[in-house]
Amino acid sequence: MKIMTIWRIPPENYKEAVDRFLETGAPYPDGLAVIGRWHVPGSTKGFLLVEGDDPTLLAQHLSEWAGLLEFEVVPVIEDADAGAAAQKARDDRSEAKS
Repeated sequence: MKIMTIWRIPPENYKEAVDRFLETGAPYPDGLAVIGRWHVPGSTKGFLLVEGDDPTLLAQHLSEWAGLLEFEVVPVIEDADAGAAAQKARDDRSEAKS
């Protein structure tokens, strides 16, 4: 399962959040594969894409930052999987009409 996290640092937490990030590197629990982490230049917003079978590992990681950052967490699928799901839904609708 792939999960996209959109994070924001409230202005009042910026210094503490950056200090912690620079000191720790924001390590992830074993079993949670980081596909990428991106920062929006000139803002306090960023994106984290992870993959793993246990979503509680992401919850564990985010809880370590919950006092400093705000999160939006969204499960995501790739185009090929979305296309296959759309095809199945269309096929199922066609069969129901028959």
